[in-house]
Amino acid sequence: MTLAHVVLVALAIAFAWSMGAHYTGACMGMPYASRSISAQSALALMAPLSWVGAAFFSHRVLLRVGHGIVAGAALPTSAAIAAIGAAFLLTTLFTQRRVPTSTIQILVFCIVGAGAALHLRIRWGTIAQLAVLWALAPCIAFVLGYALTRLFDTVPRLASAQPGAAHVGRALVVVGGIASLAMGANDVSNATAVFLSTGLCGPLVAGVLGGAGLALGVLTWGRPLLQRVAFDMVKLDLPMATAAQLVQALVVLTAVAFGYFTSMNQALIGAMAGAGFARGRQTIDHRVMLGVIRGWVIGPAAGIALGYAVALATRHG
Repeated sequence: MTLAHVVLVALAIAFAWSMGAHYTGACMGMPYASRSISAQSALALMAPLSWVGAAFFSHRVLLRVGHGIVAGAALPTSAAIAAIGAAFLLTTLFTQRRVPTSTIQILVFCIVGAGAALHLRIRWGTIAQLAVLWALAPCIAFVLGYALTRLFDTVPRLASAQPGAAHVGRALVVVGGIASLAMGANDVSNATAVFLSTGLCGPLVAGVLGGAGLALGVLTWGRPLLQRVAFDMVKLDLPMATAAQLVQALVVLTAVAFGYFTSMNQALIGAMAGAGFARGRQTIDHRVMLGVIRGWVIGPAAGIALGYAVALATRHG
């Protein structure tokens, strides 16, 4: 390995660490909010499951991201370093400010920005496919979140369940575990797909290494987003929490099964909004939701700008 490869691996693992922390709320926020599991136990459960998802279920997504965004036999290592470095900085900033956003969109547009600076050819068809999926996923999650909450209301034992109810709590923890598995499979490509792009390794090694970074991020810096998503956006009851977490996992796993990746946070927040709408619009904290939407808009724009700037500095360095 060259020094540039060492830098790339270090940045990718750091980015995975930041993402692991960023997605704790998206995966385990609902079980934690319903008092079905403690914060410490939620993080301890999420970490190994996210690693398993990354190591063994991410390969199709890694191949698509690694070879489907930039045309050519191999992505220059300098472009990969610029894109991952920029994405890591932006994701860490959003996590520090406790704003859920889409690391997928940040990463893709960091690659676009770096590619533009280095005059690489972008596969805009792939970007268009991803953009359609990103637009549809939260809308589908909203509809399913609404419908599933209404459905759960027809089940007396579930509809009347109170926080701490064992029969619902166990199911909600299981669903959170499935979401954690889905997160590893879905999001590890953000950090380590560039290993495939640059010819550094194959999908299994990329998944294993990236999954280790995700798990470490969950365990060391996972509490802020866990708290934010769990308690600040929607006033949850158990049917809502169960519906939102289950819908998120289904939407993301469906995308992963076809080799695509979509935003964990957008799927969850779409499902939460749908579940909240089933309870009446007053259950949604519009101020916090608007802040999240601003993050979704700012993230891709900042990704292009910072990816371009970092790549340009690297080229002239």
